[in-house]
Amino acid sequence: MTQLHDLTALEQAAAIRAGETSTRELVEHYLARIDRLNPSLGAFVTVTADAARAAQPVGDGPLAGVPTAIKDLSNTAGVRTTYGSALFADWVPDFSDEVVSRIEAAGLISLGKTSTPEFGSPCYTEPAGLPPAVTPWDLTRMAGGSSGGAASAVAAGLVPLAHGSDGGGSIRIPASCCGLVGFKPTRGLISPAPMYGDPVGLATNGPIARTVGDAAAFLDVMAGRAVGDPFWAPKQPFLAATERDPARLRVGRFADPVIADAPVDPACLAAYEQTSLLLEGLGHDVSDVSVPIPAEAVGVFEVCWAVLTALTPVPPSARDLLRPLTRWLMDRGQAVGGPEFGRAIGEMRRIAARALTALSAYDVILTPTLAQLPQPVGALRNDEHPELDFEAQKRFTPFTSAWNITGMPAVSLPVHWTAEGLPVGVMLAARPGEDALLFSLAAQVEEASPWRDQHPGCWNISI
Repeated sequence: MTQLHDLTALEQAAAIRAGETSTRELVEHYLARIDRLNPSLGAFVTVTADAARAAQPVGDGPLAGVPTAIKDLSNTAGVRTTYGSALFADWVPDFSDEVVSRIEAAGLISLGKTSTPEFGSPCYTEPAGLPPAVTPWDLTRMAGGSSGGAASAVAAGLVPLAHGSDGGGSIRIPASCCGLVGFKPTRGLISPAPMYGDPVGLATNGPIARTVGDAAAFLDVMAGRAVGDPFWAPKQPFLAATERDPARLRVGRFADPVIADAPVDPACLAAYEQTSLLLEGLGHDVSDVSVPIPAEAVGVFEVCWAVLTALTPVPPSARDLLRPLTRWLMDRGQAVGGPEFGRAIGEMRRIAARALTALSAYDVILTPTLAQLPQPVGALRNDEHPELDFEAQKRFTPFTSAWNITGMPAVSLPVHWTAEGLPVGVMLAARPGEDALLFSLAAQVEEASPWRDQHPGCWNISI
């Protein structure tokens, strides 16, 4: 028997328009699932049940009336926004980020805020004083980060799709851990207004969904510039792009880790090889390429990452409220002088330019998303030695941050499951501004090797 959460987000919106269900019915269905399942998942940190019940969906867009959730790194007017930190445990902003306003204006109904690690820094979601966000496929293993709560919620059927953000892989990492589609758009495609908090240009918002079509429709909602944006990329019709096959593409591929000297799990390599064969079977030309990011880029990236962490205003009296990893990164960032930071940004731009030039002959680049399977909760975290924590994170996810450096769009697709039932993603990236092409290819892959009906054990739990 089909349940409401079996429907994709697009199907739910169509059912609302046809009078077959209502936003209120969907809201109540998902709130009941959150109440039942969230304690074991750690997906939501704040549930806005009363506001969701009272909301009146606006517009007649393709996702109007559909429930969703906002990552707890994005400001939401009148809703507690903690940034995953005890320091902001009671912070309630009086404004919303531009991306949140766009989601609301498109008629989607937020059910609350999803869990994120402190300031979105690590690639696991284990915020202080809260349950860790886990993958619904194995409740002992992490959902990834920093959009771990969002991915856990979508994979378990607590919402049909969710907002995430990505500064070094934070959409794609949890998408792989949870068996979902996670799309990082081209730099500048989604407005970072009004805070403009990332002077380096690594981070962007983006969608997490079960299907390529849902992710594309959600990006249609989020994309677009705001008056005052210092840079932007042109908006494209993404959902429409999923309805047409791409032409024959040149696909470059590599599976050597970029930012760490680390082994790649055989299951991750199997997914990569499986997808290579699938792309060839679809008529695309697939060939090996050299890793386009040099080893010296790692240090440059780390300087920028540490300074971005250090930009968070923290009163000295409140420093003890921060996690050890955050304090360690802040100390690194505060030790960087202004000229050194400026040189690091400039060098990152040059590294990106050289990488884009090296890959310019290829329409798409294929890599594993991660080097490891979803790890047990706590396996990467090391409060006593945060420097070892940071190195473990690099070994876990040595591929994703390359495309934050270049600003390229990239998507993780859930193409493989292990014999133990753990999801494994692969990553496809395209030239900057060619997000629509990437959606066309992703939809073609999904049609050839569908994953929509792959569900974790909690999916069919009666509420």
